[in-house]
Amino acid sequence: MNDDDPYLWLEDISGEAALAWVAERNAETAEALAADAGFAPLKTRVREVLDASDRIPYTVRRGAFLYNFWRDAEHLRGVWRRTTLERYRKDAPEWEVLLDVDALAAAEDEKWVWDGARVRRPAYDRALVRLSRDGGDAVVVREFDLTTGEFVEGGFELPEAKTRIGWIDDDTVFVGTDTGPGSLTDSGYPRTVRRWRRGTPVEESELVYEAADADVSAWGYRDDTPGYERDFVGRSLDFFRSETYLLEPDGSTVRVDVPDDALVHAHRRHLLVTLKSDWLGQPTGSLLAFDFDAFLAGDRTPEVLFTPDERTALSGHSWTRHHLILETMRDVSTRIEVLTPGRDGAGWTRTPLVGVPPLSAVGVVDTDPDVSDEYFLDVSGFLQPSSLHRGHIGGDTEVLKQAPDRFDTAGLTVEQHFATSPDGTRVPYFVIGPDHAATGPGPTLLYGYGGFEVSLTPYYGAVTGRAWLEGGGTYVIANIRGGGEYGPDWHQAALGAHRPRAFEDFAAVARDLVARGITTPDRLGASGGSNGGLLMGAMLTRYPELFGAIVAQVPLLDMTRFHRLLAGASWIAEYGDPDDATDLEHLRALSPYHRIEADRTYPPVLLMTSTRDDRVHPGHARKAAARLRELGHPVLFHENTGGGHAGAGDNEQAAHNTALVHTFLRRHLT
Repeated sequence: MNDDDPYLWLEDISGEAALAWVAERNAETAEALAADAGFAPLKTRVREVLDASDRIPYTVRRGAFLYNFWRDAEHLRGVWRRTTLERYRKDAPEWEVLLDVDALAAAEDEKWVWDGARVRRPAYDRALVRLSRDGGDAVVVREFDLTTGEFVEGGFELPEAKTRIGWIDDDTVFVGTDTGPGSLTDSGYPRTVRRWRRGTPVEESELVYEAADADVSAWGYRDDTPGYERDFVGRSLDFFRSETYLLEPDGSTVRVDVPDDALVHAHRRHLLVTLKSDWLGQPTGSLLAFDFDAFLAGDRTPEVLFTPDERTALSGHSWTRHHLILETMRDVSTRIEVLTPGRDGAGWTRTPLVGVPPLSAVGVVDTDPDVSDEYFLDVSGFLQPSSLHRGHIGGDTEVLKQAPDRFDTAGLTVEQHFATSPDGTRVPYFVIGPDHAATGPGPTLLYGYGGFEVSLTPYYGAVTGRAWLEGGGTYVIANIRGGGEYGPDWHQAALGAHRPRAFEDFAAVARDLVARGITTPDRLGASGGSNGGLLMGAMLTRYPELFGAIVAQVPLLDMTRFHRLLAGASWIAEYGDPDDATDLEHLRALSPYHRIEADRTYPPVLLMTSTRDDRVHPGHARKAAARLRELGHPVLFHENTGGGHAGAGDNEQAAHNTALVHTFLRRHLT
């Protein structure tokens, strides 16, 4: 393509001409897919999964109550509710509804989507509720009284913005929001942190910290752990580097002096540091512990809590009152240990967490670090529905909830294989489907992401089970570089100009699936969203011969302009800077939009986006669809008018999108 982009007009999100074009493309896709005889039954079955009343209502403990947000057929936009542990143990718990988002949306004639709440501690009596208009990242904030079930008249309230806000005390919050010129970074996130007192204009609140325009964002929060109350502020230099400061009562700041690519977390007397590069003689991916006060005084003697190896990486950690639960992955399988500091904070001991079933995907759902050693675990597998376990470290465990089977698993197996990328790297992937030694090659859907250190771990996918596996399809998850499956090095191997390594890994998995007799190129589909949509664009334009169909959802496709569109500037650390001549060279080579050619044969592609996606601009998908159409290549396009970056704001939209995707895939792969 020429540098002059003929489809720039499609970047006008709500422009009359652009929306008219979107309406035409949506009508074409509806005629092609939604009119299919199998579409409506499939959508109904997917909707049944999403609306099922016997799903596990996952909760967060706040004091005496367990809080949950719930959507079903009767609550399309959802209800925020709570109950007690005693009631939660029952098959049909009695819930106290705090906020009915459907009723609020109807009363205010606004398509509100729940975006969470910050509840004031330790009384748990007020909340800062976040509501999005139709699923965007920008939210309005309103103070809510948990005792009366009403919004607080004259309370903390903010108009729509990409706001960060959190309690300091009963009448004060830390806030970063749009207060006019200079208050946002180039990425569109808060540039300032203010201490805002109740009853005063937010624009006149005390400025306590500022980031630079080129930073991604600024933030501030109060650690209100009893006896260890501290205020922190900081800035995100880019997506992976940040600086954290202790905010002193006099307004001065003290740098928590760790490498700017490290993650820091203070809890009571401890400072935990997760390394993204070598430091203090410890390798990338290690977890170190320090005494917080001693560290600020200059002591750099760490307790090493975790050291990675070539097959094992840190997955996460969660505090209870007296212990640290450590989650690690070995070849993308979870292991959980309990670490306990000695009385003086040193000399940590470790034991396996009891009650964790073998060969399962396990994740910590919630803990209560101020009060007890209680924990909640979600246990599942690709063919094993979730069960919710509750326990106390050192004590008994119980199964609180068990989800039923959502799809027929008869004849299905789970395997893990390794493909070899062109540079010799072993790339793991999971295969869920029938025994291909008996059935032979069949329709297969390969999913990937490969960016931002996001790990794709085993899970029970009820929607995929119904929409794809039950019909004889095979589902494959590729753990390619750019993700976090093997720690920071695995991610950093595909940064910037090295992004093609992620593409090569995914293509290697595709070839390995064919070599193993699991599928054939004409029966192999690929799907991904967001950064995974970039991956799909790369598959389309670099390896079209490997696939029979491709689906890209809310994709990133124009790599020469992504930094100028919505939140795109925040991803420069992942991809490179198009305004830098050196980076522009590799970004143009990466850019799927610029690689579309007239004389190549491409598999059919479905591009999906949302008008309300205020993270990845819908112009990426629009322009790529227009370019493919211009050159006569097979492409369908669907743009949901709401839903934000998730692509769907409620279960109805989610079921519709899923039915479109799988109708498209079955048409071309079966």
